[in-house]
Amino acid sequence: MKNNYKIIDLFSGCGGFSYGFQQSGYDVVLGVDNTEIALKTFELNHNNSKTLLADLHNDETIESIVNTVKGQNIDVIIGGPPCQGFSLTGTRNEKDNRNTLPYKVFDLAKIIKPKAIIIENVPGLTTLYNGKAKEKIISLCDELGYTCNYKILFAPDYGIPQIRRRVFFVALRKDIGTFKFPKPTHNKDNYVGCEDAIGDLPDLVEDLGNDNLNYDKKPFSEYQKNMRNGSKVIKNHIGTKHTDLVISVISQVPEGGNHKDLPPGVGDSRKFNEAWTRYHSKKPSKTIDTGHRNHFHYKWNRVPSVRENARLQSFPDKFIFLGNKTQQYRQVGNAVPPLLGKILGNELKKYLNDEN
Repeated sequence: MKNNYKIIDLFSGCGGFSYGFQQSGYDVVLGVDNTEIALKTFELNHNNSKTLLADLHNDETIESIVNTVKGQNIDVIIGGPPCQGFSLTGTRNEKDNRNTLPYKVFDLAKIIKPKAIIIENVPGLTTLYNGKAKEKIISLCDELGYTCNYKILFAPDYGIPQIRRRVFFVALRKDIGTFKFPKPTHNKDNYVGCEDAIGDLPDLVEDLGNDNLNYDKKPFSEYQKNMRNGSKVIKNHIGTKHTDLVISVISQVPEGGNHKDLPPGVGDSRKFNEAWTRYHSKKPSKTIDTGHRNHFHYKWNRVPSVRENARLQSFPDKFIFLGNKTQQYRQVGNAVPPLLGKILGNELKKYLNDEN
């Protein structure tokens, strides 16, 4: 008998992580976040899920979550807490109050006692402040009766066309066992590159497009076929109007290059590491972030659209983002790639099925 395990998604944003679990057959009961437009996107794309607009810094939020899911057996809690406090590119302030957010997952787990807990964050969480955060997560798991295994996953190893490294902690109730991470499905010889991810989408060169585009090319990769599955039209694929100067600078960046490849005196307004980065058609993209001003299409002289970024994050085309373009870009960049959620969800089911 198929068991639809129930999950709660904390710090959910638009729900990329839990959408992957939904694709794997889980029931997503609730998404909790402090951004209203992200939750509207969450509701639109998750089957019959509730949302709770709340700040997990507040102790009352845990009580609100418990009341919202009362009467339901929650099997799994997942969450990707804000990572700025642990980011190696951030201010590295040990007292940043966002650093306490991963532990809020355990405040909820104490009460609802799920079978499994999954926390996602930047790899810096494992090493910064002498690894205090990592050790505390492991110790909280132990105190609450869970085994804990963690691993830094590299997204291209699992078929995601984006260079993204994130740490995942998977805690299982001790009587269920210790989680072993799924083996990679890809390697550097067959990583999904940008062209195989987004090359079938309309060019947006002569026309910036609209929010209801038809596909004008046939899919030419397995990844594109998977992303199109169930979608008749293309949403969130609207181009950005650049100035002639910006277009001129982009045009001088070779495929796979960045500001270091520009002639002297060109593009001097931006000279930091990621500035004027053009993707390479045959390689995964750089990490998709919450902005959209520094990375450019491997072929066209423009920034990627929201839909192109979503594809590089492994969101299928039928997943629709609400809000203005800036809000949409932020939702895509903050998300855990759904395909990683689906792969972890499939693996976790083996343990949960055994337990039953």
